[in-house]
Amino acid sequence: MDELLVPQANTVAHPPGRTRLEAMEQGPQGHRSWDEELRSRGYRVTPQRQLVLEAVARLNHATPEEIAACVQQTAKGVNISTIYRTLELLDSLGLVAHTHLNHGAPTYHLATEAAHVHLVCQNCGKIDEASQEEVAPLTKVLDDQHGFETNVAHLTVFGLCNDCRSKHSA
Repeated sequence: MDELLVPQANTVAHPPGRTRLEAMEQGPQGHRSWDEELRSRGYRVTPQRQLVLEAVARLNHATPEEIAACVQQTAKGVNISTIYRTLELLDSLGLVAHTHLNHGAPTYHLATEAAHVHLVCQNCGKIDEASQEEVAPLTKVLDDQHGFETNVAHLTVFGLCNDCRSKHSA
């Protein structure tokens, strides 16, 4: 199966020529790879599951429909219900994570890259990311003053991106 290359703008660095899925295949130290995780829980490693994982890795912050379109470029017979069931399974196993970036469908990305805050432009829809370290002062205040432990994997901040701010102030 051809490996899908991912743009260099990833939030996690990978060796040149490697995909984010390949890094996940090796598994972090002491953790199982994605295929070992499926097998250990009694699930088969199917071509459809691999294609969905590859699409999630390639697209980063994609809706099920966008993932389906990507998968169907390789396997036309994979329907949207298979995509939804596969995403639900992979999410429940902790291999992918979802977040709600707007009022539409959730978006998915690899769980290994879930520790970031989503920055969504309310004007153009651009999605950017901020690291946990960048929002640490906010999460510390929420913890200290409210006893609230923040799950940044599901944190989305809405506002205006730099380009839209520049257009509005001009």
